[in-house]
Amino acid sequence: MEKTTAIVLAAGQGTRMKSSVPKVMHPICGLPIVHFGVQAALEVCDEVIVVVGSGRMLVQEYLERAFNGARVRTVVQEHQRGTGDAARVGVLAVAGQSGRVLVMNGDVPLVRSEDLRRVVRPLDDKESPGGLAFATCVVEDPTGYGRVLRKGDRVVEIREHGDLRSDEERAVLEINAGIYVASAALFRAALAALLPDNVQGELYLTDAVAFASDAGERVATVNLSSDVLAGVNDRDQLSRVEETMHKRLVRTLRLAGATVRDGARLEASVVLEPDTTIESGAVLRGATRVERGASIDVGCVLTNVVVGPEAVVRPYSVATDSRIGARAQVGPFAHLRPGTELGEEVHVGNFVETKKTRMDRKAKANHLSYLGDGVIGEGANIGAGTIFCNYDGVQKHTTTIESGAFIGSDSQLVAPVTVGANAYVATGTTVTRDVPSEALAIARVRQENKEGYAQKLFARLKAGKK
Repeated sequence: MEKTTAIVLAAGQGTRMKSSVPKVMHPICGLPIVHFGVQAALEVCDEVIVVVGSGRMLVQEYLERAFNGARVRTVVQEHQRGTGDAARVGVLAVAGQSGRVLVMNGDVPLVRSEDLRRVVRPLDDKESPGGLAFATCVVEDPTGYGRVLRKGDRVVEIREHGDLRSDEERAVLEINAGIYVASAALFRAALAALLPDNVQGELYLTDAVAFASDAGERVATVNLSSDVLAGVNDRDQLSRVEETMHKRLVRTLRLAGATVRDGARLEASVVLEPDTTIESGAVLRGATRVERGASIDVGCVLTNVVVGPEAVVRPYSVATDSRIGARAQVGPFAHLRPGTELGEEVHVGNFVETKKTRMDRKAKANHLSYLGDGVIGEGANIGAGTIFCNYDGVQKHTTTIESGAFIGSDSQLVAPVTVGANAYVATGTTVTRDVPSEALAIARVRQENKEGYAQKLFARLKAGKK
């Protein structure tokens, strides 16, 4: 089979987005618009060339990071002279004179690899191979789109909306979907012949169709569903396309065995294993992975979090760059900050905040604690109100709680400090020195009761208000 190179047109500024960010870098379900077209093209083509222009550095940096050189490279359109000029820049970068080229817009994130395969297929027709194929859609309202004009069954050209010459042409419902396939040689010839003889004064890629037709080349059309056409030109279209994409993602996850309630929001990079449950109002972002049997309750926000099998994350918990072990329980209202690692069957309860802390199997911190830069051993218990005093104003220090230790409520552990295995820190203690294994640490000011003094104190306080 001939080598096929995809050219993704992503050089436009997107002025209607009213943003300093290039249009193709605006996110759809957590990934830039351009990501989806490039990914679909990679599944069909041998190489992908992305034509960049406005905001090129952001686009180039993202593609290098996301695809890691996986047959994806960029070329620059220095001057914005239309889609035909952008395609010409891309075709000139195609190595060799043979092979096929697929050209597509970079702002159509709903296009799938199976759609691209359908457009390529006519060029493999053994009875009439070669020529040019392009995608079309039939819509109820074609306003603003280029119309596919025919003479009988033969395609004559694509004429942009502003260049239509009659009511008959404006009534055509078959429109151009912006995906084309032809030999590299045919594209080179067609793009070299383009002229800016249109109301925009630009070089139109669509004129390549008329060139092929006039040259006697076979021109085939492939009708695709209208959602493939859905481009993004402003924030409203961005929102509508994202909603379609999200429904598609959720349906795929449900069919694979996950329960995703209406109202949950998931980014495209999230992975859900079978028998997971994501409740309404939960938001899962980035490289989050929820493993078999785990559940994420109402209102949770997870970003780059691995949730182990059968773990439970209770309502309104927030976690970032963390790992939650198998059968662990988190929340409600817990906050796992970056670097948190919870082992199997760990409990982190309401209003507990962790940061860069590891809790080993069956360790517990059930209430109202701050645990920063900590190592907490197996089976250790952290009482309510405990604070790891990890920051001295200049550096962060580590608190180590060894296995089986008990930390009483309202204790402060001033790092760096270690509490040994099976030691006991009494309630209200401020720990400033290491506690040996199996020792009791207690540090409190001795309580003194002054009989009858309360009334005198109240009187003095009231007098001070006058």
